[in-house]
Amino acid sequence: MTGSAPGRTGEPRYGEGVSLVAAAVCPHPPLIVPELAGAAAPELDDLRTAADAAVSRLLGARPDCLVVLGTGAVTGWIIPPATGSFRPWGLDLTVPLVPALPDEGKRLPLSVTVGAWLLGRQPVGARAGVRVVGAQVSAEATPAELARLAGQVHEYRPRVALLVMGDGSACRGPKSPGYDDPRAEAYDDGVARALADADADALLGLDPARSAELKAAGRAPWQVLAGAVRTAGGGWRGELRHHSAPYGVAYFVASWEPA
Repeated sequence: MTGSAPGRTGEPRYGEGVSLVAAAVCPHPPLIVPELAGAAAPELDDLRTAADAAVSRLLGARPDCLVVLGTGAVTGWIIPPATGSFRPWGLDLTVPLVPALPDEGKRLPLSVTVGAWLLGRQPVGARAGVRVVGAQVSAEATPAELARLAGQVHEYRPRVALLVMGDGSACRGPKSPGYDDPRAEAYDDGVARALADADADALLGLDPARSAELKAAGRAPWQVLAGAVRTAGGGWRGELRHHSAPYGVAYFVASWEPA
């Protein structure tokens, strides 16, 4: 775990440099990439449309820095150059975190790779002048580590936005990756309500053990988002743009903004 956000020093204090201006939540299934999905690509058209709209809204908040946050092997920051690849899923496609820095650099986890891919779908003009960095969080990260990372988000001032990548449960039916678990639907419905209501407390209350049993990859990144919003203070409003489980895995797309 890194001690602080690279390039920034000091602890953020409410009302003094705490400037989270927007957040978006998206899932990271490899099949969201049409070239990888092939003939099945239309099955996720609604998901792609919702994700594109959420990322567009995020950039519309005019952040100076955008943090792409997702699950990974360790907890810490990913500073470009850094590149992800869809080769493990059968597609010869690499995605740099920052298109202007295409050198291989560090290797992105799948979650941040999909986030970078979503950013790359936006018009170049919408991304101009926005610094992009990555962050990954381990599913085994302690509450203190999650809180520390959430606080460090605010060190990228004056205006920072979060693109939070994470799937819900993977136990929605006998053909799902985690087989069928009767607890999964209620878990996902709770996440959907929390995202719709911008309810940071509900996300922070997600149980790590239950989330792991249901193979919910988004739990830790969602809790970093919740911690960052709590640090920012003030009221927040949410919009749930998409909620589905087409392959036995729950996918959410949401937008959060200060109220």
